[in-house]
Amino acid sequence: MSTTTIYVAREIITMNPMQGTATHVAVRDGRILGVGDLDELAQWGAYTLDTRFADCTLMPGLIEGHCHLKEGGMWDLEYLGWFDRLNPWGQTVKGLRSMETVVQRLIEIDRKMQQSGEPADKPLLAWGFDPIYFGGERMTVDHLDRASSTRPIVIAHANGHLMNVNSTMLRIAEIDEDIEVEGVVKFKDGPRKGHPNGELQEPAAMHLVLRHVGTAGLMSPMNETGMMNFARLAKMQGVTTATDLVNTLSEADCAVLESALAQDECCVRILPAFKAFHGTHGATQGAEHVNAMKKRNTDKLRYGLVKMMLDGSIQGFSARMRWPGHFNGEPNGIWVTAPSQYEADFEIYHRAGLHIHTHTNGDEASLAAIDALERVLARAPRTDHRHTLQHAQMVDVPMFRRMASLGLCVNLFANHLWYWGDQHYEMTMGPDRAHRLDACASALAAGVPLAIHSDAPVTPLGPLFTAWCAVNRITPKGRVLGEKERITVPQALHAITLGAAWTLKMDHEIGSIEVGKRADFCVLLDNPLTLGAEKLKDARVWGTVLGGQIFPAQVA
Repeated sequence: MSTTTIYVAREIITMNPMQGTATHVAVRDGRILGVGDLDELAQWGAYTLDTRFADCTLMPGLIEGHCHLKEGGMWDLEYLGWFDRLNPWGQTVKGLRSMETVVQRLIEIDRKMQQSGEPADKPLLAWGFDPIYFGGERMTVDHLDRASSTRPIVIAHANGHLMNVNSTMLRIAEIDEDIEVEGVVKFKDGPRKGHPNGELQEPAAMHLVLRHVGTAGLMSPMNETGMMNFARLAKMQGVTTATDLVNTLSEADCAVLESALAQDECCVRILPAFKAFHGTHGATQGAEHVNAMKKRNTDKLRYGLVKMMLDGSIQGFSARMRWPGHFNGEPNGIWVTAPSQYEADFEIYHRAGLHIHTHTNGDEASLAAIDALERVLARAPRTDHRHTLQHAQMVDVPMFRRMASLGLCVNLFANHLWYWGDQHYEMTMGPDRAHRLDACASALAAGVPLAIHSDAPVTPLGPLFTAWCAVNRITPKGRVLGEKERITVPQALHAITLGAAWTLKMDHEIGSIEVGKRADFCVLLDNPLTLGAEKLKDARVWGTVLGGQIFPAQVA
């Protein structure tokens, strides 16, 4: 006979609008048997009372609706980011605050590789770099050749849309002045005018390098160690369900996912999204592949999402923006997928019954997606499709109204308000558009289902920090970007639980603490509803519960 455990907590924030709070939750067979007080739950029969959370707050397990498993795998490589960052072992890795400091760090890494006997042709790989913090100075081969003129060097930007390489890597990849691939940036003047300067933007250009070094952790590291590191980070942040929003779903990738998630200590549910852009497969074959993969779904692994992509990165100047374009005069960005091709492929996946999430950053790209989806839905109506625009950072009120009429959802990249808010105000968008960046309040007012996300490893995994960004909209320089776009703490908590579950079509299983759903909890030492808006990000995570199994957030 199944046993019942009743957990008592200082308070339980259920996110169930019919029963907002409680003191006890009963769990049986990994599911929620009941929510209420002890007298009510005792009527289910014999039980064990577990008091370990008596001084804690329980919430539904937090849901990261847009991230990537490489958040765990990237830590095999060197971190070159501006901000301090927590690694999977609970250690703080210091950020680098100047271009010169970055170069010196690379020199040091190369020296250590030589001293340890690494072959001279082994690439030096690093991640997290973003030149926008250095006053607009861009990294070129001149910087990286100082670190090494013999060892190939590949630096992935924080946004995942750009990379820098040294002259050695350019030679290996056969990237020279005659190449005409979009995204290969060239010197604009001087004696090397027309020659590649080492910056590569978006998949077509980056592929020229990746085909020689492999993904090697830079783009989509699928190994069991990285998966377990991700799970460790997830429980430290209260996350019980997360996406891997770019995955080729190759047999090797799926084998890693299935092996890792079969282990009890891998304490997270994963929804990998099939990479349906840049020629991964033809759309017809891709749709057949994803539908076939759904037969292998388990409690902790759910195939069925499709990821499409239109443009690039705002701070990388590869996003597609409507008039008047970039505030600093940079040319418009790159169509990662041509809008006409996007519409044709989208319709194939849509007609196959699949759930599609589309990357758009600039407002021109978001508008192109909305236009295409409107035409597809007119030709092939489908109720409750829940197709979702991801990032959608520059969507305005008229676009949100159209999205609501089409049944579209949005998952806004609220972390941008902190990590790049000042840069958007000063360099990429200008003040007016920066004030409506990631317009959560407008989305809700228009009736668009809302989730918010980190896009880890672009920014660190941490839904409570993401919620803090959406509630406060504060930048590092103290600006408040769009005070009227602030949302309340309860609205932000909904966006990282039940709102995110809705965009993933899992709201019937997760996202709230109510009868019949999975016993997935975020265990907090503080109540986020009483901490206050300013301190929301400081709520301390004790650990998680996944399907009734308890995972303290202890670090080595």
